Amino acid sequence: MATLTVRNLPDEVHRAIRVRAAQHGRSTEAEIRDILAQSVHTEGRLRLGTELRRYAEQFGGIELEIRRDPVPIEPASFE
Repeated sequence: MATLTVRNLPDEVHRAIRVRAAQHGRSTEAEIRDILAQSVHTEGRLRLGTELRRYAEQFGGIELEIRRDPVPIEPASFE
């Protein structure tokens, strides 16, 4: 996991995060992780798989034939 240092954070922002963390019953650090995670995982973002499915539904769906090698691949040996 990565570590991030934020410098020059205004006191009022830090205080608001501490209050929010207390309201959610978690540490300030956990609250900041949650805020960051929510900010990059927005519901309005384009999801390619979902869009492709919607497009295919216009035509009643699309059947794909996927050919697979019948012989399984041997796992790599590191000996």
